[in-house]
Amino acid sequence: MIDMGSVSRGIVIAAVAAASVSCGDVVRQGRAPSMLVINQLTGASGGGHAANTFSGTLYSDVQVLLTTPAPCTAASPCPTLFSDSGQASVSLVMKDATLVPTSNNQVTINRYHIEYLRADGRNTPGVDVPYSFDGAVTGTVAGNASTTFTFEMVRHVAKQESPLVQLIQSSKIISTIANVTFYGQDAVGNEISVTGSLLIEFGNFGDT
Repeated sequence: MIDMGSVSRGIVIAAVAAASVSCGDVVRQGRAPSMLVINQLTGASGGGHAANTFSGTLYSDVQVLLTTPAPCTAASPCPTLFSDSGQASVSLVMKDATLVPTSNNQVTINRYHIEYLRADGRNTPGVDVPYSFDGAVTGTVAGNASTTFTFEMVRHVAKQESPLVQLIQSSKIISTIANVTFYGQDAVGNEISVTGSLLIEFGNFGDT
């Protein structure tokens, strides 16, 4: 015989579970009627070979030997650290494709977070990969146009810390995936974020 009390309790539990799943979807998707899309994410080394040339893979030189200006010479080059840049092209998309974006839907990006990961699962910050960090960047994405902005992808200090500093005296290359998350708000205060990824190869590459 089926205990109706147990059935009732089961129905209540199931209803709570369904409500929890529904709330989770709302939280995950956000309240904003629009969302951001990263059209392209590229990176450029700050110095050395192919400096300031943006591409889909960033070759991050951990040390560059400058021969100019004075007192740097070919016989006595100056060891120099450069930060590396990222560049993102971002556009706005309405969740309901039948709607046209208005000024209320425009999104102002105000900060970003970068986390470095390795495909082999060795992801201890300061040991296997550089430390993650937060940075500030400002750009407004509106209407059907895309917005492109530049930001710091690899900091100077990262090249003074483990594991990158060890690469100065090594031929080893560390391959990482940088997950870049941009955060912002639309004109009525809804929080919006979007994440893109870029392959970064860290090493002491040739400077010419």
